[in-house]
Amino acid sequence: MAAIDKIEVLIIGGSYAGLAAGLTLGRSLRRVAIIDGGEPCNRQTPHSHNFLTNDGKTPADIAKRARAEVLQYPTVSLHIGLVTEVQQRDAGFAVWTQAGDRFFAQKLLFATGIRDEMPDIPGLAECWGISVLHCPYCHGYEVRNEPIGILANGDTAFELCRLINHWSPNLTLFTNGPSSLMPEQQAKMKQHGIAIVEHKVTALRHNNGKIEQVVLESAAPVKLTAMFTRFPFHQSTQLPEQLGCTFTEQGFIQVDELQRTSVSGVFAAGDNTTPMRSVAVAVAAGMKAGAAINRELIEAAF
Repeated sequence: MAAIDKIEVLIIGGSYAGLAAGLTLGRSLRRVAIIDGGEPCNRQTPHSHNFLTNDGKTPADIAKRARAEVLQYPTVSLHIGLVTEVQQRDAGFAVWTQAGDRFFAQKLLFATGIRDEMPDIPGLAECWGISVLHCPYCHGYEVRNEPIGILANGDTAFELCRLINHWSPNLTLFTNGPSSLMPEQQAKMKQHGIAIVEHKVTALRHNNGKIEQVVLESAAPVKLTAMFTRFPFHQSTQLPEQLGCTFTEQGFIQVDELQRTSVSGVFAAGDNTTPMRSVAVAVAAGMKAGAAINRELIEAAF
């Protein structure tokens, strides 16, 4: 066990938002420790898109290169582990990891992401991020004009169908049970040629994560190339809640335009703060958080 107390900023989460903040703070000559559990939510995704200069690269390659760039700065360190406890103190924050390491820092950034709550459909988890997708801006172009499914119901289903219809005219909505669409929503679906399948989805047949068929209860399978959906989610850690951070109605950590939470000295960036889940958005938020944290440190000292 080790105690590290010469840290100005502690970043919990070492994916894109956390690394971007670490880069900004390292270039600001700040002493930074990044603690990362090593399980990014896009670890199955074969390619990342819509991120300038890195379009089409694998998330793992982007993260590897990002870590190397960040760790070129001698005041930034990366620690692999899970944070289990955080305490707010007069001079900042005390943090403990599962391994028993202890850190002290003036400022704290949560870049911890979220965890999706997937329905228990065989094959779904294996396809997540490969052919079961969440973002058309990240993945829609690759499946344009292909037969695409939407797995959702109610208002979420209607919104997803409106969104994805732009990328492919060959859409099928799977409500996984009786439809809860309003009559006017169903009429819009019919107008745009979107089939509504209310049979229960029992499995996804796939080849190494690439969907081939949606298996239905009491109906013939439906061939697909990809499926878009939105899952319920929860925060990856309860630590922001334990510190007293405010959350939005949707369950995201509430932040202002500078990524500040409702708790003084605590910032958040990345998927834990926004439904816009993409590498580009996470990097931008992390950079902004790093600059805001540095500004607060300057104001306290000057």
